[in-house]
Amino acid sequence: MKFEVILAGFGGQGILFAGNLLAQAGMEAGLQVTFLPVYGPEMRGGTCNCTVVLSDREIASPVVTYPSALLIMNQPSLDKFLPRLRPGGLAVVNSNLVSPEKVQEASRAKLVFVPADDLAEEEGAPRLGTMAALGALVAVSEVVPPEKVLSGLKTLLFPEKKAFLEPNRKVFRRGWEFGQAYKLGEPSKF
Repeated sequence: MKFEVILAGFGGQGILFAGNLLAQAGMEAGLQVTFLPVYGPEMRGGTCNCTVVLSDREIASPVVTYPSALLIMNQPSLDKFLPRLRPGGLAVVNSNLVSPEKVQEASRAKLVFVPADDLAEEEGAPRLGTMAALGALVAVSEVVPPEKVLSGLKTLLFPEKKAFLEPNRKVFRRGWEFGQAYKLGEPSKF
């Protein structure tokens, strides 16, 4: 098994944290992992992405040109990375900032549109949309068990950022439930 994902959005959306969390969950699941962050000098509001590779074998390089999956939080990221997605790959897309009508490459990918920002806001944590998208990605891809992500949260946030643990858990779980409903053909219940 080899799962290569690019997570992309604006700086400040938690892209690097989500990638780091996915890598941590992979380690806790006993997988080989790499995490490669990329961000420009703009910081908050500028472009930001990272690549995570999870594998049951040794990973030769953290560089991924054609990923098997994407987690996309905004239109510029979709425009940049969707053409690089492998045919038949999975793209989890924040439908609050990307209009499904603007997607050109839909025929070559499995697209999952998640109202990530809305799900986070409904949980009282409007800045955690990327956690909802990560939950949906984990549910649809089944790359790691959700419990490993929740355990990874505790590892990454304790003890200094303990107050952020529960909001992140709630929003991740909400996104995971959305992904599960999507797999069952019931996304309209959200």
